[in-house]
Amino acid sequence: MDAAALALLGVVVGVLLWRALTRERRDYGRFKRLRSTVARQKVYRRWLIEGVLALGGLSLATIVGAWGQIPVALAAAQEWEPIAAARTFLAGDAGIPVVIAVAVLVLAALVLPVVLIREPLDEAPAIGDIRALLPRTRGELPYGAALSVSAGVFEELLFRLGLPALVFAVTGNAFAAFLGATLLFGILHLYQGPLGIVFSTVLGAIFVLLYLVTGSILVPIVLHVLIDLRSMVLIPIALGRVLAPRAV
Repeated sequence: MDAAALALLGVVVGVLLWRALTRERRDYGRFKRLRSTVARQKVYRRWLIEGVLALGGLSLATIVGAWGQIPVALAAAQEWEPIAAARTFLAGDAGIPVVIAVAVLVLAALVLPVVLIREPLDEAPAIGDIRALLPRTRGELPYGAALSVSAGVFEELLFRLGLPALVFAVTGNAFAAFLGATLLFGILHLYQGPLGIVFSTVLGAIFVLLYLVTGSILVPIVLHVLIDLRSMVLIPIALGRVLAPRAV
């Protein structure tokens, strides 16, 4: 067992659990009570900075700390029979057409339902307690976009790339590595309530599958960013609230 990797893993998991159990829930509870755009912008700005520093820092630490294990963990996980079969299929003649068709269907599933939305903001489609997060004015919209990109990039680098490799360095078990990172990803969304945790865990599992099947971390990053942009930008625009004059 790699003692240095174990120590780093303990620090990373401790920080993430602390964020999930204390700061995230407490901050979000306060944020939901805010009505002023200026006050909401200040919190958005702080969350963005903290997200870059915390998740970005943890991503960098895990990637550097387990750098040599990243390709080893990926290769071990790709030996699982369903993953290996999917990779073999995609490498065949039908692979590219299937990928294109799936990409089109995913984009349509993300965009079309939102375009048809006409309900008030508090009736926006949401899984978990996330409605208060949605930008309500034009002044909040850029923060929604920035938070979406930041979360998509750093969460994928941490939970799909660095953290599984770090767990793998400690356990030598690829299944435990990716499963543990996915469960921790779900727990990080504790502030969204039980339904939000379940939905985030399922999404995390999908991101893992995309990473393992394609072998590229860019694929889950792009999908993660698009899903978050749908919630934080496209839905508010479709509801028409962000086109209103800026609130004070």
